[in-house]
Amino acid sequence: MSVVEEARSIAPALTELFYDIHRHPELGRQERRTAALIRRRLEELGVEYVPLADTGTAAVIRGAKPGRTIGFRADIDALPITEETGLPYASQTPGVMHACGHDFHTAALLGAAELLQKRRGELAGNVKLFFQPDEEGDGGAHRMIAEGCMENPHVDAMLCCHVESGIPAGTVSVKNGPIAAASNPFAVTVRGRGTHGAKPHLGTDVIVAGAQMVTALQTIASRRTSPTEPVVVTVGSFHSGTAGNVLPEEAKFTGILRTMGGGARERVKDDFRAIVSGIAAAMGVEAEIEIFESYPGCRNDPAMADLVRRAAGEVLGRENVLELAEPSLGTDDFGYFSDAAPGCYYYIGVGNEAKGFTCPNHNPRFAADPEALPLAAAVHVQCVLDFLR
Repeated sequence: MSVVEEARSIAPALTELFYDIHRHPELGRQERRTAALIRRRLEELGVEYVPLADTGTAAVIRGAKPGRTIGFRADIDALPITEETGLPYASQTPGVMHACGHDFHTAALLGAAELLQKRRGELAGNVKLFFQPDEEGDGGAHRMIAEGCMENPHVDAMLCCHVESGIPAGTVSVKNGPIAAASNPFAVTVRGRGTHGAKPHLGTDVIVAGAQMVTALQTIASRRTSPTEPVVVTVGSFHSGTAGNVLPEEAKFTGILRTMGGGARERVKDDFRAIVSGIAAAMGVEAEIEIFESYPGCRNDPAMADLVRRAAGEVLGRENVLELAEPSLGTDDFGYFSDAAPGCYYYIGVGNEAKGFTCPNHNPRFAADPEALPLAAAVHVQCVLDFLR
């Protein structure tokens, strides 16, 4: 049988696995049931593994002949979203949902593990499978790498896929170079002197000062950055005050900076500090600025992207391998893996308009077409076979 025929032969079991994970979503650092399911399935397949990063799992399939080692990442955590799909396998955990397709990623990689374990006698090299926790949180990839997942045997290249409902099931989308943004969450606390709303001159208005900062920060992208360079400054929360006739003593806003690498990341942080500090000085308030280091951004190695194009073309047909027009300003901690070894982050189509699978990720009505599962597993396997060949 061809790889895709083998994958289709295990589709019913793969789909049930996917349904099981989808029904029981778990937030980052809490994925204990999911980790137990993954480890139990690996044991059933006879694949060796070690627990890492508490709820993470690193497995290895050792080929019969010596050779290089390729790694595959699947993230396993869910989101704090109440599901509204109405599907028969919808989340049974109130307020938690697999709204980003990590259940699909996990099931597809377990499917690839089954197919690769059957073929290990023909492999010249090794395959490492990383079931990574907390992608939506503070980054399980960094913790898994710190605990040694990229060694023994050393990983020479990395791959991962992500579901995309904007392209139909049966397609893959990929591009060279930058694919996802670096991110820096921030928090600004503005402090001043409170007063009665009728006597604003006796205090310092932290709400007006904070509002000026929020507005001025948008000039980082619109006036301090080339129009051809992607930069996003998002303020997602602003909290201050308790009454309409009182000027409070404190305001706080939080958000995230997104850049596409190069020198932009440090420059944007410097601009952010300069704007907030300057407005604070001009308006007589104090500003405490916190900018946190987060995901480094993802950049696809051209040779690894070509590997995915060829493998996906062999499985799905060359006409179903799409070229991604532009990178996403979304973030993903796969960048830690692709910084450690040449890598490729590609998209698997899970959209199906006829079935209503069209909502974007992080939406309470997001759903991935299960018929794409064996295709994703087959692409994974073909990538491994081609790399180790």
